Amino acid sequence: MTFSNLNRNHMINKLTSEKFDVLVIGGGITGAGIALDAATRGMKTALVEMQDFAAGTSSRSTKLVHGGLRYLKQFEVKMVAEVGKERAIVYENGPHVTTPEWMLLPMHKGGTFGKFSTSIGLRVYDFLAGVKKSERRSMLSVHETLAKEPLVKKDGLKGGGYYVEYRTDDARLTIEVMKAAAEKGALPVNYLKVEKLLYDEEGKVCGVLAADQLTGKQHEIKARKTVNAAGPWVDSIREKDGSRSGKTLRLTKGVHLVIDQSKFPLKQAVYFDTPDKRMVFAIPRDGKTYVGTTDTFYDSDPVNPKMMTSDRTYIINAINFMFPSVKVTVDDIESSWAGVRPLIWEEGKDPSEISRKDEIWESETGLLTIAGGKLTGYRKMAETIVDLLADKFKQELNQTYSSSVTKNLPISGGNVGGSVKFKEFIDFQTDKGAAMGLTNEESSLLVRMYGSNVPILFNMIKEKRSEEKDFCLPTVLWAKLKYAIEHEMAATPVDFFNRRTGALLFDIETVRTYQDQVIDYMADSFKWELSEKKNFKHQLNQEIRFAAIPADQN
Repeated sequence: MTFSNLNRNHMINKLTSEKFDVLVIGGGITGAGIALDAATRGMKTALVEMQDFAAGTSSRSTKLVHGGLRYLKQFEVKMVAEVGKERAIVYENGPHVTTPEWMLLPMHKGGTFGKFSTSIGLRVYDFLAGVKKSERRSMLSVHETLAKEPLVKKDGLKGGGYYVEYRTDDARLTIEVMKAAAEKGALPVNYLKVEKLLYDEEGKVCGVLAADQLTGKQHEIKARKTVNAAGPWVDSIREKDGSRSGKTLRLTKGVHLVIDQSKFPLKQAVYFDTPDKRMVFAIPRDGKTYVGTTDTFYDSDPVNPKMMTSDRTYIINAINFMFPSVKVTVDDIESSWAGVRPLIWEEGKDPSEISRKDEIWESETGLLTIAGGKLTGYRKMAETIVDLLADKFKQELNQTYSSSVTKNLPISGGNVGGSVKFKEFIDFQTDKGAAMGLTNEESSLLVRMYGSNVPILFNMIKEKRSEEKDFCLPTVLWAKLKYAIEHEMAATPVDFFNRRTGALLFDIETVRTYQDQVIDYMADSFKWELSEKKNFKHQLNQEIRFAAIPADQN
């Protein structure tokens, strides 16, 4: 079945007419990973997400698959070792959405990192994370540090560390994992919100009642095992189960700002300390520089957290502290995003000190909950909980499933021959796109973004070139939109402009220019009523308005 909202009714009919082995609640990276792992082992798997896939934490991170260097300071040795090794696996399985990014760690007199401690820390990091030889750290002199990034503050500079992190598009990574799960037989549906849990005569969870957020209809979905992977909402699911006791979540908010490279011409990713001894990333991407993150406790609605004036001021001050020649002001902010991290509460700790490790809980009703963790460790988290499910199926039903195969399983779009052959793949496919009339830049952009799925977009362009003209859309934007609707379950304009393309964050002028044409195309595809069309347009305009202006000034 095509992974498309055009097939929505058929997919929901399947959800409600069949019984599943596993039902996953939550369509972020953790839920997507669980669905993929379970489906590849032969478990009949369904997944429901109350918003769009990746709409919560999984599209609002710093967009790094990283090993967590700073966690060495908290002696989180086991976590650094595990997620450090997972970085390479995530990269190999999807090099079109993850790529190595050399990171500069400048050291200043009185700063967080000294020369000796940084050298030792990075060496330990290389060892724990199993970093390959070509990507191992080096220590830089003052001159070498400034050669890497001339904008770094010169006053008190003692040198720098240079090491590799992995940059990703977090939302597209989640979507590609979800598509891979669907390709392996899982049935994931977005915009289905769990209203209550269902129980059998023995008081065990046997499914959910879910409300379709697009139609208002309610549906019962039955499953032998239910996994709560709802991120910031795991405690609300536990409340429905009557099992919210013991450890609970504490949400922290992180904010990032986006500035055009014409104002902040950063050429090198930098991990730097702030005046209050926190650590912040500044990363160049697609002609922009984005900077973050903040780390503050958050007690409001996690559905749509927003940047506040205090968040913006904090990051602007951090930028001007480390890059004093840039002189960033409020007017330079093009866009922003804010997200919440669901951390397992530890009494008396500051937000940045709370561990990012994951934990699994089982209630008396059999509800399995997984919480905490990091984007980088999603695959291992999924493997752990599906191992637990396999054990339970063996004990309770005498049903045997294989061990996890996701370590060497390309995600959707990742069948490019691994990282070693990805450049060759890009060159070959770029030539094919160029032969169809695309520019080399347009063709290369599509190949890098969609990986081994790019022939589908090329075929769309080849077969239906008139359609984009009917809606006055540029060819590449139209192809992305058509693909998002027909193959990635995009249901709203925000789904497309934010999580399917990232344009709302890194190319907001394109959003402003083509928002009406995109809405018209989606309205035609989904046969929206005029009221629906107006509602989705209002949602998108809200997102555009909040992008650069703090919520407390809107």
